[in-house]
Amino acid sequence: MKNLLIIIVIIAALAGGVYWSKSLQSNDPNILSTRGIHWHPILTIYVKGEKQIIPPNIGIGTQYASTPTYDSGMRMTAIHTHDDANEGVIHFEFSGVVRKEDTTLGQFFKIWGKDINSLGSNVKMTVNGQENTELGEYPMKDGDKIELRYE
Repeated sequence: MKNLLIIIVIIAALAGGVYWSKSLQSNDPNILSTRGIHWHPILTIYVKGEKQIIPPNIGIGTQYASTPTYDSGMRMTAIHTHDDANEGVIHFEFSGVVRKEDTTLGQFFKIWGKDINSLGSNVKMTVNGQENTELGEYPMKDGDKIELRYE
């Protein structure tokens, strides 16, 4: 009987700890998901009025061997491009906990190996047709249509 009571107390304590941990995560505004995301924002870049092509396979390749990857077999970061990059599609394929800072436009540029300010001066950004001044700090979302115009 005593052993059964001890087991019940241990199970209740573990269950309470799991519930408490999950409630902390759900109250953290910087956590977007605890179960991963599969999103596709679209980025269009213009430099002096000329549309720039975003290359395929950003975030894919052997140089990402030491980077946390979505699929270690393919050496692919959680943010990457494929053959549809010329249409501006950015793939977000995260598993587990995803924080706002993981999804920023600046994070994509970092993986790309570019400084967001290196394409020109006087950059203007719109997100879904609305002016936005966050630039690299902007946390991208599924279906966002992001436009950067450099002069």
